Amino acid sequence: MAAIKRPINAEDLYRLELLSGARISPNGKHVIYSQKRVEKKSEKKYANLWLAATDGGLPRQFTYGDHSDSAPLWSPDGSQIAFLSNRADKEKPAQIYVIPTNGGEARPLGLIEGEIDLAAWSPDGQKLLCTIRKTDAETLEREKDEHKKKLGVVSRQYDRLFYKLDGYGYLPRERTHLWLVDVRNGKGRQLTDGNLWDENEPAFSPDGAQIVFISNHANDPDQAPDQLDIFIMPAAPGETPQKINTPIGPKLLPVFSPDGKSIAYLGREGEGLEYCNMHLWLAAVDGLQAPKNLTAQHDLFCLSSMLYDTGSPEQMRPVWSPDGRTIYFQASRHGSVLLKRIDVNGEHLTDVVGEGGAVGAFSFDAGHTRVAYYFGQINDPGQIHLKEMNEGLTTRHLTRANRTLFDAIELARVEEIWFKGVDDNDLQGWVMFPPGFDPKKKYPSILEIHGGPLTQYGKIFMHEFQTLATQGYVVYFCNPRGGRGYGEKHARGIWGAWGTVDYADVMAWTDLIANKAYIDKSRMGVTGGSYGGYMTLWIIGHTERFKAAVAQRVVSNFVSEWGSSDLNWTFEYELEAPAPFVNFQKWWDMSPMKYIGNAKTPTMITHSENDLRCPIEQGEQAYVALKRLGVESEFIRFPDEFHGLSRNGRTDRRIARLGHILRWMDKYLKP
Repeated sequence: MAAIKRPINAEDLYRLELLSGARISPNGKHVIYSQKRVEKKSEKKYANLWLAATDGGLPRQFTYGDHSDSAPLWSPDGSQIAFLSNRADKEKPAQIYVIPTNGGEARPLGLIEGEIDLAAWSPDGQKLLCTIRKTDAETLEREKDEHKKKLGVVSRQYDRLFYKLDGYGYLPRERTHLWLVDVRNGKGRQLTDGNLWDENEPAFSPDGAQIVFISNHANDPDQAPDQLDIFIMPAAPGETPQKINTPIGPKLLPVFSPDGKSIAYLGREGEGLEYCNMHLWLAAVDGLQAPKNLTAQHDLFCLSSMLYDTGSPEQMRPVWSPDGRTIYFQASRHGSVLLKRIDVNGEHLTDVVGEGGAVGAFSFDAGHTRVAYYFGQINDPGQIHLKEMNEGLTTRHLTRANRTLFDAIELARVEEIWFKGVDDNDLQGWVMFPPGFDPKKKYPSILEIHGGPLTQYGKIFMHEFQTLATQGYVVYFCNPRGGRGYGEKHARGIWGAWGTVDYADVMAWTDLIANKAYIDKSRMGVTGGSYGGYMTLWIIGHTERFKAAVAQRVVSNFVSEWGSSDLNWTFEYELEAPAPFVNFQKWWDMSPMKYIGNAKTPTMITHSENDLRCPIEQGEQAYVALKRLGVESEFIRFPDEFHGLSRNGRTDRRIARLGHILRWMDKYLKP
């Protein structure tokens, strides 16, 4: 007799364990990865390394302790694993450790006072390439003095335009530079320096003699954020970098070809054109050949782009085949993140892992006979899979994380729907049904609108949606124009025109669902965060069809969002308008606050007090306006949280957030 399953609930966030950083060993026999958990009593999040054998058997825990171990990297011979850990001091940034593959104690590589990002082992296995942002001198001085440490920061001084970042806080004065760390003695050598430019995303040449990296060498990088270039320098301190000939525009994750003559990278051409596809490019190291856009003929966004609340698919560097004829990369398409490959002529594009989920970290063994990859699906937050790169392309699971939890709960059924928008445009959406759904009954419903807007919802597990559905709601979501995954024209649809065709698409989706026999049209709610919060406010200012709304981490007033967000002045690109003091009207015309006087829908505003992407004054304006208008409203504020509360905030606050949303929807949609 089958066991009776229970519905999922908000508290299950404490039970979920999330995987990241999967890397296969050079011999293809093991995969190392990081597994994160939450300790309910302390609200602390910890992570340890786990090891899975590719030929079968249960994964085994490789490191232990209540700290965070992450970013594992195999040495070229597979005998050691380098990783980052805060095990020595949980109050300071993580340090570099190396541990033998056959077990033993993890060995720290010196002590570097700063934020470290591990990039790669040198081909000879003797050094580690890193980026490091050293801790500011005044911070170090304050930490050494208990009295000053207790008093905290007295003031912050800035002379640069970008000085804060959501999810991080206020930026230090130090910049990010390249370092080499000797694996034998732990000593670090700084390769680059300066107080104007950052160097990021470095990689070794095949012989280890050179390093390629990304940097912005504009006179003032904050005034020209898209002027990113590719540089090459010898792997020695004090050497002058050489800029590689590439088109102007953003660039990411460069990597040398096996013969060292070419560099593959991800990028787009032009400044301030974020709606454009990111493509896979090829540049010659000697500069004698013009850079080539390998995916130019494909209307494809060649990055990982997916919104969900149990992590995010890791963006990986392109990977060359050993013979240098093929390049592997991720791409976002129709609610999935795919692993694709293309030949260096740009003529043959094929799927390695196709639609049906989201590919995150992926890596090949030395001979490219196997690829291990993270794969999340609509009924699973993500597992490590293995694919044999033979003609049969056999695939199997290496992990079963969260199986005890998921074997005990009943998930909502999901239906995918393609439909036409008002301009005869193709749109994709999904409907999530409550467990025990009876098509003969009428159900209350909740429309979910994604943030971004330049991202997508899709075939990935959403704890929030599942929790709402188990409380008796039909939950429905789609990808309106202005998002990713459906080509450049779709993404460009609201460039300089928020609240136009995107609103039309969302309402067309609402009309389609409202006409389903199982939907109670008198009990429809709407919610969304960030851009989704913007659209929720826009909706209540333009229609009364929804009976309840929850507008989360909103953009309400573009005039005051300009300059106060960590995105700073760059909204000028997305709104296609000069600063508000030059053209006030366009910024105001696209602001929900202009239309808030029409609102009558009972609306809850939720916002994080440390939100630097959409500062909390955006939520405050909307809440005060609604109260002054006499609209039934509440304001929920979350202290100490950034913009991404729903995805990576403190777990008790995430649970409280879901409780407030359900309480508000129940009040108006379940009379």
